[in-house]
Amino acid sequence: MAAASTTKISWRLNEFEAHSKMVSCLALAKHSGRLLATGGEDCSVNIWSISKANCIMSLTGHKNPVECVEINSTDEQVVTGSQSGSVRVWDLEAAKILRTLMGHRTSITSLSCHPFGEYIASSSMDMNIKLWDVRRKGYVFSFSGHTEAVRSLAFSPDGKWLASAGDDCSVKLWDLAQGKVIKEFRSHTAAVHTVQFHPNEYLLASGGSDRTIKLWDLEKFTMIGSLEGNTTPVRCMLFSPDGCCLYSGATDCLRVFGWEPDRCFDVVSVGWEKVSDLAVCNQQLIAASHHLSTVSSYVVDLKRVKKSGGSVIQGIIQDNQPLTEPKDPKGATIRRSYERPTTTCSRLKQRSDADRRSPEGERQSPSEEEADEKLSSAEIHNAEDYKEIFQPKNAISRTPPRIPEPFPAPPEDGESHTNHRPGALSDDEAVTQIKKGHDTMCVMLSSRHKNLETVRAVWVREDVKVRLSLPAAHLDQLLTVDTPDPIITIIITTIWSPFQDILQSSKEHK
Repeated sequence: MAAASTTKISWRLNEFEAHSKMVSCLALAKHSGRLLATGGEDCSVNIWSISKANCIMSLTGHKNPVECVEINSTDEQVVTGSQSGSVRVWDLEAAKILRTLMGHRTSITSLSCHPFGEYIASSSMDMNIKLWDVRRKGYVFSFSGHTEAVRSLAFSPDGKWLASAGDDCSVKLWDLAQGKVIKEFRSHTAAVHTVQFHPNEYLLASGGSDRTIKLWDLEKFTMIGSLEGNTTPVRCMLFSPDGCCLYSGATDCLRVFGWEPDRCFDVVSVGWEKVSDLAVCNQQLIAASHHLSTVSSYVVDLKRVKKSGGSVIQGIIQDNQPLTEPKDPKGATIRRSYERPTTTCSRLKQRSDADRRSPEGERQSPSEEEADEKLSSAEIHNAEDYKEIFQPKNAISRTPPRIPEPFPAPPEDGESHTNHRPGALSDDEAVTQIKKGHDTMCVMLSSRHKNLETVRAVWVREDVKVRLSLPAAHLDQLLTVDTPDPIITIIITTIWSPFQDILQSSKEHK
């Protein structure tokens, strides 16, 4: 009898060149898990289909490198922030820019979209947070209180609160109606990179460089858990859709945590290095990371990941100790749940017009904003994918929408691949394979050529001491070449001769 086929629990889905220069940020669509937005030093934003690694459209208009990107809860809009402090809102269905928001003086560090309102939160290196009303092109509130750069923002599921975290090791909770801070949480010992609200309960999670995740009760405003075990800083987090566990992405692996009591249900090794974002779709966890100009996407099969039962404590599997199941998989304490308000906050609307009229030199005039928007454009590269993803939303369908199928898992290493051999490549596919990574290689070779020219010029003109110190200053391994021992001996003898003369002269003077 043939053995049952086995598949991997995690695998890399795609890897592709995303920009002509370095990729600086990316974001996954949380609604569908099928879209990816990337921003780069080439001042552009690209929208990708994860399943095909095809660029659907490119958004241009920023004059400086794009530092932040965020996709809203319906996958219909993308918000981008640049190094100059400008924020732009793009309509993906209409393939055009909606708003240009000016107010920050320095580089944007984080963005967050309101769950169901026309509001956007942004932070920058100036340590300020702004809440924008997209319909009025102005900000409603400007929050200050962090003493260092803000790195993460998150709206509560009911849209009433905003959480912020930053390099000052603090987490702050803001009331959007009152425009002031409710509570400041301080327990982290290093910079906080990410904050996430529980989808149902009054619970907030924060993680950062101290390799821990703190859980905060938002009714009592107390810390109810500290999840440890990460061997590297926590880069991103995501609660499961049902709220039963918390997924933590670090450099080395994915960890699945529970709380009350604190426990780590599972550890999955994934080769994603610097993972930047997570999403869940069809019982699969989708992750994305970037390095240089390349973006990689990964899949973890959540059906094969433990979300209860045995615990992993600080990375050591405790199979020899019986563990009792928590009565409630989401936690032993029943907390208050979020309720979506039936109306938008009128105070936000009233404050919006007042703040727009406030005299601040950092805001552009309407004519300048209109000029910027005219220069912004959305170029569709793949019309077929664009229609498949966005056009059905604008049309009346007589059948239920098609549910995306899970990504198929590759066979385990060592399993027979006889039935999975790819067909012969066409000429176009062969050329594409050959050109893959060409742009990145050109950038690297150009940099190394420049370094070598510098070394050559110094070697011809400067003295021996400068020659020897230059390769170390460049920190480029290409400048150090292995050579046979006889040649090394000759080089050392040649270099040592001037030093020998200097030492001899010094002795004679004495």
